[in-house]
Amino acid sequence: MNKTDVKHILVIRFRRVGDSVLSTALCSSLKQTFPAARIDFVINKGIHTLYENHPDIDRLFIFDDRENHSMPLYLKKVWRIVHDTHYDVIIDMRTTFKTLFFSLFSLHTPFRIGRRKPYSAGILTHRLDHLVDTSVDRVRQNLLLMEPLAALAPLHRTEVFRLYVTDERRERFRCYMEQQGIDFSRPVVMATVTARLVYKVWDKERMKEILRRMIADFDTQIIFNFAGAEREMALQYQHELGDDPHIFTQVEARSLPDLCALLTHCDFFFGNEGGPRHIAQALGIPSYAIFPPNIWKGVWLPGRDDRYQGISPDDFMPYAEQKAAGMDYAARFNLVTVDRVWAGLRPMLQRFLKQHAATE
Repeated sequence: MNKTDVKHILVIRFRRVGDSVLSTALCSSLKQTFPAARIDFVINKGIHTLYENHPDIDRLFIFDDRENHSMPLYLKKVWRIVHDTHYDVIIDMRTTFKTLFFSLFSLHTPFRIGRRKPYSAGILTHRLDHLVDTSVDRVRQNLLLMEPLAALAPLHRTEVFRLYVTDERRERFRCYMEQQGIDFSRPVVMATVTARLVYKVWDKERMKEILRRMIADFDTQIIFNFAGAEREMALQYQHELGDDPHIFTQVEARSLPDLCALLTHCDFFFGNEGGPRHIAQALGIPSYAIFPPNIWKGVWLPGRDDRYQGISPDDFMPYAEQKAAGMDYAARFNLVTVDRVWAGLRPMLQRFLKQHAATE
């Protein structure tokens, strides 16, 4: 088997926004290495719309909650996918008990690649420990899954992960933002003051102080990003900030493609680490994120680009010392102070919001 024999590649991702966005670098690397191959991507319904315009993903296989929670329905769909197409390569990025059925039902596939787990022996042809080294960011960890394919062709790796927005959607959302009062002659910042997982949310009073400084020093228009139950918390922040007209909660992205369109019209992203920050980086929007304890910045902040920065408790006390000192979660998170955030954030705002002014 050689490079030209690779016609169909299946990448199994599933799960959440952040993980799947970072996975696009793997899809792009596979496309560059095997340009004649079709790249199919397995993803959950609800986040699949992020990838409908991606040039390096040829086909999406979408699993809804009903299929994910019914083993008969799930197995039926997996069987159909791998028997409708003869895959030359299957990359199981998660390698769970359930995702292994793709490889189990496709034992004729010569390259079945995934994680080394006790139950993956005999099912995968290549098992890797690519997530062990936490000094390597998640994009580079993902790219290690390509290593077995070096037997077929020189590997072309890119650490760049990208999302794409149509011109029509961008223009439509810009008009909507203007209708909601956004003035594009002034800087626009998206802020995530909430998070789906409560433990990832930085202290409210500290967050509010940073927002006040952003408004006072840079006259920023700050759009709060939120979803579902996070709405009430975002509105509470707005009220506690005196319903400052610089704060916008009325600009709502009701879908992930709309969130992408919204971000393309922002000059900067700031807030709690999570999927929206990954989306911002995938769209080339400069960002500064607050990483909570146990979310390793070295893993979840890919690349070494000064446009994308963040702050973590580990920046001020190594994890081993935090543990030795018996610090609880709150004490560790409290290492991220207002002044420490501002010391990292302010120079970025000076640089990137100044660039905004220069282009107006």
